Amino acid sequence: MKKTVALFLSLSIVLVFLMSTLLVSCSPKAKDEKSGSFVSGKYQNLFTDLLGNDSTIVNEKLNKAWQQLFYGDSLTERLFYVVDNDMAYIQDFIHNDVRTEGISYGMMIAVQLDKKDEFNKLWKWAKTYLQHKTKNREGYFAWQAKTDGTKLDSNSASDGEIWYVTALFFASGRWGDGEGIFNYSAEANNILKNMLNKIEKSDDPKDITNMFNKLEKQVVFVPAGEADDFTDPSYHTPHFYELWAKWAEQDNKFWAEAAKTSREFLKKAVHPKTGLAPDYAHFDGRGINPWNGGTDNFQYDAWRVAMNVAVDYEWFKADEWAVEQSNRLLKFFHSQGMENYVSLYTLDGQKKNDSKNPGLVAMNAVAALTATDGIKKEFVKELWEMEIPKGEGRYYDGLLYMLAMLQVSGNFKIYEPKIF
Repeated sequence: MKKTVALFLSLSIVLVFLMSTLLVSCSPKAKDEKSGSFVSGKYQNLFTDLLGNDSTIVNEKLNKAWQQLFYGDSLTERLFYVVDNDMAYIQDFIHNDVRTEGISYGMMIAVQLDKKDEFNKLWKWAKTYLQHKTKNREGYFAWQAKTDGTKLDSNSASDGEIWYVTALFFASGRWGDGEGIFNYSAEANNILKNMLNKIEKSDDPKDITNMFNKLEKQVVFVPAGEADDFTDPSYHTPHFYELWAKWAEQDNKFWAEAAKTSREFLKKAVHPKTGLAPDYAHFDGRGINPWNGGTDNFQYDAWRVAMNVAVDYEWFKADEWAVEQSNRLLKFFHSQGMENYVSLYTLDGQKKNDSKNPGLVAMNAVAALTATDGIKKEFVKELWEMEIPKGEGRYYDGLLYMLAMLQVSGNFKIYEPKIF
């Protein structure tokens, strides 16, 4: 009888242990640990987690970067210029122009830092000078203009619209929708609607086509003529499309499929050994040289692929391949030497120049969000210790630096629009 009681008690203890273990594994906290930021609401701060910096010091560094790039010296530091008190643009000093890339990045930086006034000024400048009102281009934005607003090229670079839409949705979530052009969610949905309601495909340069190829379910390089026959890997932002699938007024199924397709595309586009992506690619991922002077090498646009892969995984953890890819990419650059790696390469890793740009340093640090190899700490440290870009090249390098600082510090967050 004593043996039976002892056995019963032992089995009861084991059962209670198993049940408690199961409950812990199914608890919201345990789920959050395996979920991306969209579900968990948690964002890594690698400056504190890896480098041991106090969060106050991290915030001070972020604020310093904002102040320099938006309100620093007009000749050597700032990117942001106010016009007529209620508008502003971001200037590319090497080319002496304004680009949708810069305006949309500036808007994203502003919404992440809760800078509503600067956001609204940038958005009004874009609406006033860049957005088309004519039928065939309606809703699209000229990608390039002079600082006085004169359009230099009426065509659209698809990444500008992609970042506009997401920044506008976040503005709706963070500040609520206003009136007119400041009804952020309505403006975002209007751009999305126009992205998929032009001519499906045409090689006539006079025809304006969809910004996403509906058959391929991929973003095109430029929605016009032969430039819609291929894509730009750095325009593939599945984490943005995933949000559009949840928040857009229409075409939700398409945006969800576009997110999945982009994740599969990126697997094909990057080199299997180096992890380097081409600047331009066929829809099947093969790098191409689309015009004279173009290249299928790893260069300026392609730096951003590391950011997109890492932030997508940080937010959604949709595919473990992102971890493999981030490790592969950082191992390649580490093998070149932290002091010696350069900015331009062939896809198989042959150097194409002798210089190293702050923008690439910034993007490599973002890859550390997803990488698991211990070398990632060196890339985060490199970003932390790097000076804020200034001088003639501060436009692209500075914007990528600012985005990376937000992402690596856990301040690049999802703000759900208040539209439901």
